[in-house]
Amino acid sequence: MTLALLNARLIDPASGSESHGGVIIRDGLIDAVGSSVRQGQVPEGAEVHDCAGLVLAPGLIDLCAFAGEPGAEHRETLRTASEAAAAGGVTTLVCRPDTSPVVDDPAIIDFIKRRARDKAVVNVLPSAALSKGLHGAEMTEFGLLMEAGAVFFTDGPRSVMNAQVMRRALIYARDFGALIVHHLEDPTLRGEGVMNEGEFASRLGLHGIPHVAETIVLERDLALVAATGGRYHASMISCSGSIELMRRAKAAGLNVTCGVSINNLALNENDVGAYRTFCKLSPPLRHENERLALVDALADGTIDIIVSDHDPQDVETKRQPFGEAANGAVGLETMLSAALRLHHSGDIALPRLLAAMSSAPADLIGSKAGRLSVGAPADLIVIDPDAPYVLDKAKLKSRSKNSPFDEARMEGKAVKVIVGGRVVVG
Repeated sequence: MTLALLNARLIDPASGSESHGGVIIRDGLIDAVGSSVRQGQVPEGAEVHDCAGLVLAPGLIDLCAFAGEPGAEHRETLRTASEAAAAGGVTTLVCRPDTSPVVDDPAIIDFIKRRARDKAVVNVLPSAALSKGLHGAEMTEFGLLMEAGAVFFTDGPRSVMNAQVMRRALIYARDFGALIVHHLEDPTLRGEGVMNEGEFASRLGLHGIPHVAETIVLERDLALVAATGGRYHASMISCSGSIELMRRAKAAGLNVTCGVSINNLALNENDVGAYRTFCKLSPPLRHENERLALVDALADGTIDIIVSDHDPQDVETKRQPFGEAANGAVGLETMLSAALRLHHSGDIALPRLLAAMSSAPADLIGSKAGRLSVGAPADLIVIDPDAPYVLDKAKLKSRSKNSPFDEARMEGKAVKVIVGGRVVVG
């Protein structure tokens, strides 16, 4: 099948270039791209789509999404997660391994790949557990899991507190060419904390989570990376202390990268408001000064990628007193719209913003997607950056509806989504 997308504002985040032109897609790959692709160059019989001057860019790649299967289908399924992803312009999502059973065996990876092939409308890639059972005590079989298709190793929302286990994991990562992705939170320092430590938490009468619960784990991990030479990615940083640690590590030449949740970029602790459990997250929403520091770090490249931190929760776990409610929020459908707030405010240029959600995560997992170039996978989105709407949780594709942006005024969304050369939205 041949498609032609014409009259578009082309943004290639991999190169940072912008132009006006089109893209021709043949057999699931980009066959031609650029200002020379116009009506007269369209192959005979091609299906033509006029983009009407809207942004045409690579589809988004989300490296942190809980997809439910196996074991938590009441929260999400691979089908509903993929439909939510498509609605939000995400053409590739990487599943977290904290399912039931845990993704620590090649057979479970094979199950996820087969289910995704049969049910999903976007590309679904599995990550694998770093430690067996996510207990942080014994490493998984990296080699076998990579052969089965794992794109990186992580314990999902849990931190590996055993420094020897993390050291060995980084050594194996170096030898296998694998990537370690780590959640940053010392559970002993978090204690009974449920939101950012500070004046606002005190006024609400809630236990706070200090910044040091994050930075102490990151500082240890970076020291281990320096000692081992392994590839390391800090899953989601949330405070200025972590930003400075990452800056120093990169300046020292360590093989490290980091991400940030779209929630921490677009929201702050004040959004918790009157105990809104949809805003109970991990890492927690921080002070506005910390949010602004994260935006600056994303703009200057200290922060490499943005993730949705899609963590659907059912009604029973969210309709609880704030301190007892589960962490997590859905995010696949709102990541792009929430990120566009930073573009509209003038904080981050659109090519840089899209790079953090497409070409940068693609580079981390060794994917050829995330770029507008001949031969790249035809995973593309057409974005209307100015389309206004109010988020209605009842219209979300996700099985769970716990969005921190519920009833928020949003601006910008994907109006057409193409995966592997096939139109799945629009």
